Amino acid sequence: RAVHTTRRIEMDVWIVMPAYNEERTIGGVLDALRREGYSKVIVVDDGSRDRTAEIARSKGALAVNHPKNMGLGAALRSGLRVAREQGADRAVTFDADGQHDPKAVRKLLEALDGGDLAIGVRQHFGIPLHKRLGNFALNLITYLFSGILTDSQSGSRAFNRRALEAIRIRSDRYEVSSEIIIQARKHGLRLREVPVKCFYTKYSKARGTTIASGIRIFLGLLWQKVVR
Repeated sequence: RAVHTTRRIEMDVWIVMPAYNEERTIGGVLDALRREGYSKVIVVDDGSRDRTAEIARSKGALAVNHPKNMGLGAALRSGLRVAREQGADRAVTFDADGQHDPKAVRKLLEALDGGDLAIGVRQHFGIPLHKRLGNFALNLITYLFSGILTDSQSGSRAFNRRALEAIRIRSDRYEVSSEIIIQARKHGLRLREVPVKCFYTKYSKARGTTIASGIRIFLGLLWQKVVR
């Protein structure tokens, strides 16, 4: 029975990986995922100017190309749409910069046994102070909009089929991480938290949200609330 469960997890899941100019890391990330048993990967090349898509295809990933850089939200929207079209029962979002732990994928999937959306809660060890402060502020902002306090900006998530159908991303940029939590609350999805490791290298520290993008996230969420 345990073997059957393991095979089911590996057969049904698609990894959704947004990527922008990640030729330095994406090959190693895809190799690491394959070693853990995950070969169904959708790489959304968000207008890269390097060999990101070429490397992804050479590693057996399904590459989706945006003709220009549209943002994290747009990349996740495309990737999750393709996952639905592929008939995925479950999907896991995973960064291409080497920040996420491939071994955490199984924990996220196991959390879906009692939930619809699993959030990888990053451990504080190794997270730069400015990122911790920024995440804290964005977590509070997300809480104000959703009533849910969690690691809202974590890119490590797992969706079951119900969540894949219910959550339809509208954001184009970094506000997508908060939007996913807000939509989960709106649709009454069961949210589970899973502690995960993150690896902060000099390369990954230079990427991601900044104070300016944090302000844009807040304004983007406010705009969505007003237009709805």
